Amino acid sequence: MGDVIKKLYGIYHADGGLVGELAYIFGKYAGNVHCSLCDITHNKITMKKEWKSFSKELPIPFDLLHLNERSEDLISESDNHTPCVLAQTENKTFILLSPEELENCNKSVNEFKSILENKLKLHSDG
Repeated sequence: MGDVIKKLYGIYHADGGLVGELAYIFGKYAGNVHCSLCDITHNKITMKKEWKSFSKELPIPFDLLHLNERSEDLISESDNHTPCVLAQTENKTFILLSPEELENCNKSVNEFKSILENKLKLHSDG
């Protein structure tokens, strides 16, 4: 592949801001809204300590964005594929981790870390 990943974006399957957050919380408890990335990064309300320390250790900047916070190119890459993790290189943006892969982390920061590190290693080797 040759393209170096310059930035990662975690895209939540929820809108940001108070209304979006409340809608997500309500939908989650009603059982009709689910975001596996939220489950990985957050406890019920606050960001997990493990997530904070993991994201500080990452050699690549990692931004967490809600649906309504995405730029045009992030929307075009992630539409109908959220939650996901997007990778951005000099030339392109692409899905690095799919919704299914995030779901397979079972809310675990360690699982996420291991899957992400494998993907980054595969990408840099490719």
